[in-house]
Amino acid sequence: MRTVEIRNTVIGEGIPKICVPVMGGNKEDILESARRAAEERVDLAEWRADFFEGISETNAVEEVLRELRKILGSIPLLFTFRTKEEGGSAELETDAYIRLNLDVIRTRQADLVDIELFKGENHVDLLCKECLTHGTKLLMSNHDFEKTPEKDEIVKRLTKMQNLGADIAKIAVMPKKKEDVKKLLDATWEMQIFHDETPVVTMSMGDMGVISRVCGEFYGSSVTFGCIGQASAPGQLEVGILRQMLHRFAG
Repeated sequence: MRTVEIRNTVIGEGIPKICVPVMGGNKEDILESARRAAEERVDLAEWRADFFEGISETNAVEEVLRELRKILGSIPLLFTFRTKEEGGSAELETDAYIRLNLDVIRTRQADLVDIELFKGENHVDLLCKECLTHGTKLLMSNHDFEKTPEKDEIVKRLTKMQNLGADIAKIAVMPKKKEDVKKLLDATWEMQIFHDETPVVTMSMGDMGVISRVCGEFYGSSVTFGCIGQASAPGQLEVGILRQMLHRFAG
Protein backbone atom coordinates (compact mmCIF):
# COMPACT_ATOMS: atom_id res chain seq x y z
CA MET A 1 0.00 0.00 0.00
CA ARG A 2 1.24 3.47 -0.83
CA THR A 3 1.83 5.72 2.13
CA VAL A 4 1.05 9.35 2.86
CA GLU A 5 3.52 11.30 4.98
CA ILE A 6 2.19 14.29 6.91
CA ARG A 7 4.61 16.09 9.20
CA ASN A 8 6.18 13.24 11.20
CA THR A 9 3.31 10.80 10.66
CA VAL A 10 3.32 8.13 7.95
CA ILE A 11 -0.16 6.87 7.14
CA GLY A 12 -0.36 3.46 5.52
CA GLU A 13 2.41 1.56 7.29
CA GLY A 14 2.67 -0.23 10.60
CA ILE A 15 0.14 0.08 13.39
CA PRO A 16 -2.93 2.15 12.46
CA LYS A 17 -2.50 5.78 13.44
CA ILE A 18 -4.81 7.09 16.16
CA CYS A 19 -6.91 10.14 15.33
CA VAL A 20 -9.00 11.89 17.97
CA PRO A 21 -11.81 14.40 17.49
CA VAL A 22 -11.34 17.98 18.69
CA MET A 23 -14.79 19.36 19.44
CA GLY A 24 -16.57 22.24 21.08
CA GLY A 25 -19.16 24.90 20.45
CA ASN A 26 -16.81 27.78 21.12
CA LYS A 27 -13.13 28.54 20.65
CA GLU A 28 -12.17 27.96 24.28
CA ASP A 29 -13.69 24.48 24.40
CA ILE A 30 -12.14 23.56 21.05
CA LEU A 31 -8.67 24.65 22.14
CA GLU A 32 -8.98 22.82 25.46
CA SER A 33 -9.94 19.67 23.57
CA ALA A 34 -6.85 20.14 21.39
CA ARG A 35 -4.62 20.53 24.45
CA ARG A 36 -5.84 17.18 25.76
CA ALA A 37 -5.11 15.58 22.38
CA ALA A 38 -1.60 17.06 22.39
CA GLU A 39 -0.98 15.81 25.93
CA GLU A 40 -1.97 12.30 24.83
CA ARG A 41 0.48 12.54 21.92
CA VAL A 42 -2.03 11.22 19.43
CA ASP A 43 -1.01 10.66 15.81
CA LEU A 44 -3.63 12.98 14.30
CA ALA A 45 -6.26 15.41 15.53
CA GLU A 46 -9.54 16.03 13.71
CA TRP A 47 -11.29 19.36 14.22
CA ARG A 48 -14.99 18.51 13.91
CA ALA A 49 -15.98 21.99 12.85
CA ASP A 50 -19.68 21.12 12.50
CA PHE A 51 -19.90 21.56 16.29
CA PHE A 52 -18.48 25.11 16.14
CA GLU A 53 -21.09 27.85 16.64
CA GLY A 54 -19.02 30.36 14.65
CA ILE A 55 -18.66 28.19 11.56
CA SER A 56 -20.30 30.80 9.30
CA GLU A 57 -17.68 33.42 10.21
CA THR A 58 -14.60 33.04 8.02
CA ASN A 59 -12.32 35.00 10.35
CA ALA A 60 -13.45 32.98 13.38
CA VAL A 61 -12.71 29.70 11.60
CA GLU A 62 -9.25 30.87 10.54
CA GLU A 63 -8.50 32.12 14.05
CA VAL A 64 -9.35 28.72 15.54
CA LEU A 65 -7.25 26.96 12.90
CA ARG A 66 -4.22 29.11 13.71
CA GLU A 67 -4.60 28.48 17.43
CA LEU A 68 -5.01 24.76 16.85
CA ARG A 69 -1.85 24.71 14.74
CA LYS A 70 0.11 26.28 17.61
CA ILE A 71 -1.23 23.84 20.19
CA LEU A 72 -0.81 20.69 18.10
CA GLY A 73 2.74 21.41 16.96
CA SER A 74 3.92 18.44 14.89
CA ILE A 75 0.59 16.56 15.19
CA PRO A 76 -1.21 16.65 11.82
CA LEU A 77 -4.54 18.49 11.80
CA LEU A 78 -7.52 17.16 9.85
CA PHE A 79 -10.35 19.63 9.19
CA THR A 80 -13.81 18.08 8.98
CA PHE A 81 -17.23 19.59 8.61
CA ARG A 82 -19.43 16.52 8.80
CA THR A 83 -22.80 17.22 7.21
CA LYS A 84 -26.01 16.17 8.91
CA GLU A 85 -26.86 13.63 6.19
CA GLU A 86 -23.62 11.81 6.99
CA GLY A 87 -23.95 11.92 10.78
CA GLY A 88 -22.80 15.44 11.56
CA SER A 89 -24.33 17.95 13.93
CA ALA A 90 -25.13 20.84 11.57
CA GLU A 91 -26.74 21.58 8.24
CA LEU A 92 -24.79 23.34 5.50
CA GLU A 93 -25.84 23.88 1.90
CA THR A 94 -23.50 22.37 -0.66
CA ASP A 95 -22.24 25.73 -1.95
CA ALA A 96 -21.48 26.89 1.59
CA TYR A 97 -19.76 23.57 2.32
CA ILE A 98 -17.52 23.99 -0.72
CA ARG A 99 -16.69 27.62 0.14
CA LEU A 100 -15.86 26.68 3.72
CA ASN A 101 -13.44 23.96 2.65
CA LEU A 102 -11.86 26.19 0.00
CA ASP A 103 -11.28 28.86 2.64
CA VAL A 104 -9.73 26.32 5.01
CA ILE A 105 -7.43 24.88 2.33
CA ARG A 106 -6.23 28.38 1.43
CA THR A 107 -5.22 29.15 5.01
CA ARG A 108 -2.64 26.31 4.84
CA GLN A 109 -3.29 25.69 8.54
CA ALA A 110 -4.94 22.27 8.13
CA ASP A 111 -2.76 19.40 6.92
CA LEU A 112 -5.75 17.45 5.61
CA VAL A 113 -9.37 18.18 4.78
CA ASP A 114 -12.20 15.66 4.82
CA ILE A 115 -14.41 15.94 1.73
CA GLU A 116 -17.54 13.83 1.41
CA LEU A 117 -17.65 11.67 -1.72
CA PHE A 118 -21.26 12.41 -2.57
CA LYS A 119 -20.88 16.19 -2.77
CA GLY A 120 -20.68 15.81 -6.55
CA GLU A 121 -17.75 15.08 -8.82
CA ASN A 122 -17.37 18.69 -10.03
CA HIS A 123 -17.19 19.99 -6.47
CA VAL A 124 -14.83 17.24 -5.39
CA ASP A 125 -12.59 17.91 -8.41
CA LEU A 126 -12.44 21.63 -7.55
CA LEU A 127 -11.42 20.87 -3.96
CA CYS A 128 -8.89 18.28 -5.07
CA LYS A 129 -7.18 20.81 -7.36
CA GLU A 130 -7.15 23.39 -4.58
CA CYS A 131 -5.52 20.87 -2.24
CA LEU A 132 -2.78 20.22 -4.81
CA THR A 133 -2.19 23.95 -5.21
CA HIS A 134 -1.82 24.57 -1.48
CA GLY A 135 -0.10 21.36 -0.40
CA THR A 136 -3.07 20.04 1.59
CA LYS A 137 -3.87 16.32 1.67
CA LEU A 138 -7.37 15.22 0.75
CA LEU A 139 -9.17 12.56 2.77
CA MET A 140 -12.35 11.61 0.91
CA SER A 141 -15.09 9.99 2.94
CA ASN A 142 -18.48 8.38 3.07
CA HIS A 143 -20.54 7.59 6.17
CA ASP A 144 -23.64 5.40 6.39
CA PHE A 145 -25.23 5.49 9.83
CA GLU A 146 -28.18 3.37 8.71
CA LYS A 147 -26.67 0.21 7.27
CA THR A 148 -23.69 -1.64 5.81
CA PRO A 149 -23.64 -1.79 2.01
CA GLU A 150 -22.60 -5.00 0.27
CA LYS A 151 -18.86 -5.67 0.09
CA ASP A 152 -18.64 -4.87 -3.61
CA GLU A 153 -20.37 -1.54 -3.05
CA ILE A 154 -17.94 -0.61 -0.29
CA VAL A 155 -15.02 -1.42 -2.61
CA LYS A 156 -16.69 0.55 -5.41
CA ARG A 157 -17.00 3.67 -3.25
CA LEU A 158 -13.43 3.48 -1.98
CA THR A 159 -11.97 2.97 -5.44
CA LYS A 160 -14.08 5.85 -6.75
CA MET A 161 -12.48 8.07 -4.11
CA GLN A 162 -9.05 6.98 -5.31
CA ASN A 163 -9.99 7.66 -8.93
CA LEU A 164 -11.25 11.14 -8.02
CA GLY A 165 -7.87 12.03 -6.53
CA ALA A 166 -8.14 11.28 -2.82
CA ASP A 167 -4.88 10.91 -0.93
CA ILE A 168 -6.72 8.77 1.65
CA ALA A 169 -10.06 6.99 1.17
CA LYS A 170 -12.40 6.51 4.14
CA ILE A 171 -15.70 4.77 4.75
CA ALA A 172 -17.66 4.21 7.97
CA VAL A 173 -20.77 2.03 8.08
CA MET A 174 -23.31 0.80 10.62
CA PRO A 175 -23.68 -2.95 11.18
CA LYS A 176 -27.04 -4.55 11.85
CA LYS A 177 -25.62 -8.04 12.35
CA LYS A 178 -22.20 -9.65 12.77
CA GLU A 179 -22.04 -10.52 9.09
CA ASP A 180 -22.03 -6.79 8.32
CA VAL A 181 -18.75 -6.36 10.20
CA LYS A 182 -17.27 -9.18 8.11
CA LYS A 183 -18.42 -7.40 4.92
CA LEU A 184 -16.55 -4.28 5.96
CA LEU A 185 -13.40 -6.21 6.87
CA ASP A 186 -13.51 -8.26 3.66
CA ALA A 187 -13.83 -5.07 1.62
CA THR A 188 -10.88 -3.56 3.49
CA TRP A 189 -8.78 -6.65 2.78
CA GLU A 190 -9.69 -6.50 -0.91
CA MET A 191 -8.63 -2.86 -1.07
CA GLN A 192 -5.29 -3.72 0.52
CA ILE A 193 -4.60 -6.55 -1.93
CA PHE A 194 -6.04 -5.26 -5.21
CA HIS A 195 -6.43 -1.47 -4.87
CA ASP A 196 -3.43 -0.22 -2.93
CA GLU A 197 -3.11 3.14 -4.70
CA THR A 198 -3.85 5.02 -1.46
CA PRO A 199 -4.17 4.25 2.23
CA VAL A 200 -7.73 3.41 3.24
CA VAL A 201 -9.55 4.04 6.49
CA THR A 202 -12.53 1.81 7.28
CA MET A 203 -14.66 1.19 10.30
CA SER A 204 -17.81 -0.57 11.37
CA MET A 205 -19.51 1.64 13.95
CA GLY A 206 -21.23 0.92 17.25
CA ASP A 207 -20.42 -1.73 19.83
CA MET A 208 -20.76 -4.53 17.28
CA GLY A 209 -18.10 -3.00 15.07
CA VAL A 210 -15.45 -2.26 17.70
CA ILE A 211 -13.24 -5.07 16.40
CA SER A 212 -12.81 -3.13 13.14
CA ARG A 213 -11.19 -0.28 15.09
CA VAL A 214 -8.35 -2.43 16.44
CA CYS A 215 -7.54 -4.93 13.65
CA GLY A 216 -6.60 -2.47 10.92
CA GLU A 217 -3.00 -3.66 10.69
CA PHE A 218 -4.23 -7.09 9.61
CA TYR A 219 -6.98 -6.04 7.22
CA GLY A 220 -5.47 -2.83 5.84
CA SER A 221 -7.16 0.12 7.56
CA SER A 222 -4.48 2.72 8.22
CA VAL A 223 -6.18 5.08 10.73
CA THR A 224 -8.48 4.42 13.66
CA PHE A 225 -10.52 6.96 15.57
CA GLY A 226 -10.47 7.11 19.36
CA CYS A 227 -11.73 9.66 21.84
CA ILE A 228 -10.68 11.62 24.89
CA GLY A 229 -13.97 12.18 26.65
CA GLN A 230 -16.70 12.93 24.10
CA ALA A 231 -16.84 10.59 21.11
CA SER A 232 -17.66 11.86 17.62
CA ALA A 233 -19.11 8.53 16.43
CA PRO A 234 -20.63 5.45 18.10
CA GLY A 235 -18.14 2.76 19.06
CA GLN A 236 -15.05 4.93 19.55
CA LEU A 237 -12.75 3.72 22.32
CA GLU A 238 -10.85 5.88 24.78
CA VAL A 239 -7.38 6.63 23.43
CA GLY A 240 -5.51 4.85 26.22
CA ILE A 241 -7.50 1.64 25.75
CA LEU A 242 -7.27 1.86 21.97
CA ARG A 243 -3.49 2.36 22.00
CA GLN A 244 -3.03 -0.58 24.35
CA MET A 245 -5.13 -2.86 22.16
CA LEU A 246 -3.40 -1.81 18.95
CA HIS A 247 0.02 -2.58 20.37
CA ARG A 248 -1.15 -5.85 21.88
CA PHE A 249 -2.43 -7.09 18.52
CA ALA A 250 0.44 -5.67 16.49
CA GLY A 251 1.93 -8.12 14.04
